[in-house]
Amino acid sequence: MQWRLDSHRSIPASVNGVHAEGRGSSIRWTGCALMGVVNTTPDSFSDGGLYLSEEAAVAHAQRLVADGALLVDIGGESTRPRADVVPLDIELARTIPVIERLAADGEALISIDTRKPEVAAAAIAAGAHVVNDVGGLRDPAMVEVCASEGIPAIVMHMRGDPSTMQDDPQYDDVVAEVVGWLIEQATMAVAAGVPSVMIDPGIGFGKSVEHNVALFRALPLTDRYPVLIGASRKRTIQVLAQLDEAAPRDSGSVAAHLFAAHRGAAMVRVHDVAAHRQAFAVDRGLRGDAGPMES
Repeated sequence: MQWRLDSHRSIPASVNGVHAEGRGSSIRWTGCALMGVVNTTPDSFSDGGLYLSEEAAVAHAQRLVADGALLVDIGGESTRPRADVVPLDIELARTIPVIERLAADGEALISIDTRKPEVAAAAIAAGAHVVNDVGGLRDPAMVEVCASEGIPAIVMHMRGDPSTMQDDPQYDDVVAEVVGWLIEQATMAVAAGVPSVMIDPGIGFGKSVEHNVALFRALPLTDRYPVLIGASRKRTIQVLAQLDEAAPRDSGSVAAHLFAAHRGAAMVRVHDVAAHRQAFAVDRGLRGDAGPMES
């Protein structure tokens, strides 16, 4: 299936996957694309501290693009369970220089992973192409930033906030509640002028393993908006694979995301882009069709 995220801003046609349309542009891809994770944080659950310096973060993002990422997702605030809010000035200092460097290179499509409209606005000014809001556009100021700047947004579902979200999450019907809320938020955003929206059910964000499994099994969730799935290295992988706490989770992450791709996910957010690209390519070759990823 072909997907697109539209922007009212123009993006250089040389950037991967972008097609100019009048004053704006459109990021287009077929099948399931890869978003590469770049955490410029000391405390992210998987790779905190590895890319805290500007040089390390830029080099990692460039490597992810070379490995096959359509988008690189730059984040300066950990949203792991029980994480504290990062002050605005620190989040800006962690992310904006990295985005400026990547935008100047002109080789990467960039998303900013933030809940703060001030960070989103600064990131867009620095060259970001997409806003990835784990807060789900609950802040009207974030909607206004995306609409006024003409930038597409990713709307994620999270019950509560990172400090409380895993304190015994409960749902009557997790699929109906999550999908209904996401469609409501996405529809509101588009009506407010956000040019294009992708939805993310928020695997691991205020959900038990059973809730996460139910959301996977309900994919594609809706045909109204493209869907992003981010299960990379999360506890659900550990539980399903019956792994020790310290065991690597990349193989299980690839399996989960390949499952999501076959169920219609438009994009998966991953740490190990190279492994996903290889697995998706082999799957495509064996199936002899468009397969889960064909950008």
